[in-house]
Amino acid sequence: MADPNISSLVLDFGSVYDELNFTYNDSEFFIDHETQPCSPFSPSDAVMVGVGIFYILVFLLAIPGNLVVGLVIGLSNKALPPSDLYLLHLAVADLLLAITLPFWAVSVTWGWVFGDAMCKIITILQELSFYSSILFLTCISMDRYMVIVRAMAARKANRQLVSWGVCGAVWAVGACLSMPGLFSTSLSSVKHSSRTACTEHYEIDTADNWRLATRMLRHSLGFVIPLAIMLPCYGVTIRRLLHVRGGFQRQRAMRMIVVVVVAFLLCWMPYHIAVMADTFFRTKIVPYRCPARMVVDQAMFATQSLGLLHSCVNPLLYAFVGEKFRRRLLQLMRKAGVLERASVSRASRSSMSSEITSTVM
Repeated sequence: MADPNISSLVLDFGSVYDELNFTYNDSEFFIDHETQPCSPFSPSDAVMVGVGIFYILVFLLAIPGNLVVGLVIGLSNKALPPSDLYLLHLAVADLLLAITLPFWAVSVTWGWVFGDAMCKIITILQELSFYSSILFLTCISMDRYMVIVRAMAARKANRQLVSWGVCGAVWAVGACLSMPGLFSTSLSSVKHSSRTACTEHYEIDTADNWRLATRMLRHSLGFVIPLAIMLPCYGVTIRRLLHVRGGFQRQRAMRMIVVVVVAFLLCWMPYHIAVMADTFFRTKIVPYRCPARMVVDQAMFATQSLGLLHSCVNPLLYAFVGEKFRRRLLQLMRKAGVLERASVSRASRSSMSSEITSTVM
């Protein structure tokens, strides 16, 4: 005969099982999409072809523009003042960036086909150009501040010798900061398994630390610190120019300074904001949400191209708009026999400017 206590226990367990089955059946179970991994952002083939064409256009604009800047400044018979020396090195930095663009154009269109070694070299060149160009822009702002605001101190200092040391230091710092490019390698593409992509690759256990360290360097030395130097230098310079006589020339000098700062912000600020947002997601500072993460990935993709465009803007802003540069270019073209001597002389006389304008430009 069965024990009635055991029978009642079995009945009670059966009711509990029914309750559990009722609570966790298929109709009650749902997937929390916020806990699911995000799908990687992968632009369409048409978009990637358009990006490749854009890279080639930037390459075709940046190479001749920066070469002309380098030739005009480098072929000067006089010793280069610091501002011209920084412009020359800035043109070299932008040329290094332009050289990498055809490789990236092929990569976004057909995948990385140049091997692992070239992946590291091209990435290092791009990072070297990125850091050195922004640092040289900062040096130019500081030099203009010294010449216009601290004129007496600038005359006493051996600025030419110091400028050569500054250029060497900028290239050394840029080379050190570009070394994380050694972590770049060619891997299978996320969208097309048959293609390879040149991208950073860290060990799983140290990936977050390395990525955070490189991002902090990029944010601080590649944007925040240079901007924190450029804005006060140009701000004080503009304030000093407001107290200098000479209406048209003063307004032209101030307009050029404003254009320089605005161009820098328009080209690089969107990219750094997008990268900072991505860093916040990766370090869990901001809660992980797939829709927001997808927007950040798209923003990084778009703003990176905008930043590369700055290599074309630099020759226009710092050289071709400047009257002193145009005079040198016309003189060089006259020596080469490209222009007639008479027309060059008339153009040179019509483009003469004051000492302040020549210094600022």
